[in-house]
Amino acid sequence: MALEEVDQRLRRICAALQAQGVPFAIVGGLAVAQWVATKDPAAVRTTKDVDLLLQRDDLPRARAAAAAADMDYFEVLNVGMFLERTDPNPRKGVHLLWAGEKVRADYPLPSPAIDEREEFEPGLFVVSLAGLVRMKLMANRDHDRAHLRDMIEVDLVGRELLVGLPVELAERLNWLLTDCGK
Repeated sequence: MALEEVDQRLRRICAALQAQGVPFAIVGGLAVAQWVATKDPAAVRTTKDVDLLLQRDDLPRARAAAAAADMDYFEVLNVGMFLERTDPNPRKGVHLLWAGEKVRADYPLPSPAIDEREEFEPGLFVVSLAGLVRMKLMANRDHDRAHLRDMIEVDLVGRELLVGLPVELAERLNWLLTDCGK
């Protein structure tokens, strides 16, 4: 049931953003799931929230889109999110990241630009594989490393992605590739 709720929330907010002409890209665990499913649907992990990449200038239109989808905008600990009116739980929210901006000041790179995305199915835009890998390497939490391992194990991510990464991120990816026997 929870997985269906996440998928319904994702599709509802994506349709609302599309209707308002707001460009977006799915990022985070759902983006990993979309990419992994292209190689091995059985290797997909679940996630309980939706993470979207938006342009900061589009926030007013995105808020209007969310309102039309029965979600309201909140900031919790400096993180923008859309929460369900009937159940405003941040754990089940649509978390927003800003395209072309650093998530944290100490990150070596900004988030991908909004045009660094692919349309997986009509109206469902997912951040590019290279952009997703950079985001996961920068966040570098346990579940981010697990997501990277998932992508490595289904042969989505290989040593070719080391090229052009800042040294710190290249070292992290190299360690994960080596740990996975690649």
